[in-house]
Amino acid sequence: MTRAFVFPGQGSQAVGMGKALSEAFPAAKEVFQEVDDALGQNLSKMMFEGPMEDLTLTENTQPALMAASVAVMRVLQSEGGFEIADKAKFIAGHSLGEYSALAAAGALDLADTARLLKLRGQAMQTAVPAGEGAMAALLGLELEPALEAAAEAAQGDVLSLIHI
Repeated sequence: MTRAFVFPGQGSQAVGMGKALSEAFPAAKEVFQEVDDALGQNLSKMMFEGPMEDLTLTENTQPALMAASVAVMRVLQSEGGFEIADKAKFIAGHSLGEYSALAAAGALDLADTARLLKLRGQAMQTAVPAGEGAMAALLGLELEPALEAAAEAAQGDVLSLIHI
């Protein structure tokens, strides 16, 4: 049987994520503690208790989602008695999920990944401050209707659109 693991990107965060896992499994609790230590902040408390406004800041969301993802993998490994590298043919992630995949596979150290994602999140947050800008996916539209929709959404202020 071929197995693949795919990790989520930003937008799948929720207050309470990882809490039950941390309470039930020492392997998960260790992941959250290591991330907290690496960042010098109690990110796990924010994940478990909120507030949502703080958790959804990109600089917090990115390391939080990675921590939750790696915690799940560590529990699967400790409770299932297997190594992900031996059981999975593919490990991937959507956007920031690629960092979760790298950490889960052992290609990046967990603490380094947490610090990298904190910096990545801060850079993204600085580039587009909270409350400014938006993103949307247009599926199945031809180029002209997509350009019209983008122009209407931006009220005629479309700087560029990349068509692949």
